[in-house]
This record gives sequence, structure tokens and C-alpha cells, in this order.
Amino acid sequence: MRTALVTAVAGAVVAFLLGLLTFGVQATVHPHDVPLAVVAPPPIAERVRAADSAEVDIRSVDAAEARTLLADKEVYGVLEISPGQATIRLNPAVNPSGTQVAQQVLTGVAQGAGLPVKTETLAVTAAERTAPLAASALLWVGGMVAGLLFVVLKGRRFRLLSALTTSVLVVGAVIGLLAWWGVTFGAAAITFMFAVAVSFALLQAGLFKHLGIRAMGVLGLLYLMAPAVAGQVPELLNPAYKAVLWSWTPFRFSTEGLRSLMYDGSISTEWWVFGGIALVGLVLLLAGKEAQPDRPDGVVDVGVDQADGLPRPERQHTA
Repeated sequence: MRTALVTAVAGAVVAFLLGLLTFGVQATVHPHDVPLAVVAPPPIAERVRAADSAEVDIRSVDAAEARTLLADKEVYGVLEISPGQATIRLNPAVNPSGTQVAQQVLTGVAQGAGLPVKTETLAVTAAERTAPLAASALLWVGGMVAGLLFVVLKGRRFRLLSALTTSVLVVGAVIGLLAWWGVTFGAAAITFMFAVAVSFALLQAGLFKHLGIRAMGVLGLLYLMAPAVAGQVPELLNPAYKAVLWSWTPFRFSTEGLRSLMYDGSISTEWWVFGGIALVGLVLLLAGKEAQPDRPDGVVDVGVDQADGLPRPERQHTA
């Protein structure tokens, strides 16, 4: 009776927490202070600024500053208004969720001014929008499965070699899969993917070494909750999720970094993040002893030889 009650409560608690940390992110999405830029003559700029609200933060700037802000991903879209025409400029390296909100809001502003609208942006396929987050998740899963099998198959030596080999093969598999979908990467993006794969694999291998199969409790939870926020922009997230999940998840850095490099952008913070993760993983991998697996019969071996004449554990049976 007691066991039945405890397991039932545990199941309900886990379901509640996973729902809170995963589906709750999607359920509470709402734009707030989405940064946008508008280039317009002063009278029109004043009217546009009047459309500012809690959902958007509209800046009135000149054309040069607007394009700089867009290239640096400081804004999600730019509306340039000239006599008789409104042009929306978008950057494909910006998170698609933010771009979608920007296009909707800026289109409404232009139509409110009675102007025809055209949009200028590099054409992006559905596969290209999906690729950065998909690649990040697959790199994590590949390293996690390899680390788990290493434990299940009772591997003892060459764990570091396994992690590095896994990184190379998983990156190759991801590149091949995405190429099948019509997505190709330059040398910088492939190098970054390899750095992400190595850092993930080293961290996972280090945790599996010290925790054994119990590491899945940590790694699996990270996989379940992190992608839910990595594909969002902070201005769409509930502030609590932004602080608790989005601010630190490595999936966010890998997704944003890969998206930037896909469109000839540059990254800096992301290299430091994954360099730090790789260093932590390497320290875990090289330090301490292997986690000792439980024996199949549930008896913990304490290293006492049977020749000492000590009584056998109750659950140990002779042949």
C-alpha cells in the first residue's frame, strides 16, 4: 500500500515538473518589448512611435543605424518608409520567432499609414529555419546515447577516445541528414558544430563516468526542457522562464551561434561557452574513479575474500 502511494505521487510530481519546464514555456509565450526600428520622415516617425506598446519597443533611427542594428541582431526587423512606399527588412540570422513577430507588427504599422508594403529578406526554407535547433538537439542525443551504451556495455578504457570519435561521427551524420533536407554549411559552421559536439560528448562522458547510468536523470532532463526555450527569443518568454532556463541553457548558444554562421555572421561568446563546457567535461573525465555498478543480485561487493571465513551475504547463493 505504501509503495503504491509513493510511486503514484512520484509519477504525478514528475509529470507536473516536466510540464512546467517544457510545455509551460510554449503555453506562456507572449511578446513584450520586442525591439524594432523604423526609418521615416519626422511627422510619420511621430505617428509610428505612438504605436509603441508593452509588446514592442519601436526605435526611430536613420537608415544607416537601422541596418547596423539589424546586422548586429539588436532589432528583429526594420521598417523603412519613403513617399508612397514601405519596406520591411529582415535578417535571416535572427531567430525566426522574433522575425515573425516583427513582420506582423511592422506590416500592421505600414498598413495603418495607408502604404503598400514589400518585404526584403533572404529566402529561408523551413529546413533552414529548423536546422540550428535540430542540429543542437541531435548532437546532444548522439553523445548521450554513446555515453549510455559505454556504461551499459561495461566499457572501462578509452572513454575519451569514444567521446571524440562519437563527436566526429555524429557531426557527419547531422551534416548528411541536413544536406538531405537541402541545408548546407560553410567551414565555420561545421567547425562550430564539431566544437559543440565535442563539448557535449566530453561533459556527458564525464557525468557517466562518475554517476554511471544515473547520469541519465540529469542529461535526459536537460534534453527535455532545454530545446523548448532554445528556439524562442527572450522577448517572447515569460520572465520566469527567461531567467530560470533561457539564460543558461547551452542549446540556446549552439542554436543561435549556428544560425549566425549559416548566414555569414560571426560569433564570440558561443566559443567561450562551449570551450568552458569542454573543459569541465575533460576535468570530470580525467579526475576520480569510475562509478561502481551494482551487482545483478543486488549485493554490494565490499572486497572481503570468501577465504577469510566470514559469512556470506544472505542473498548470495552457492552454485
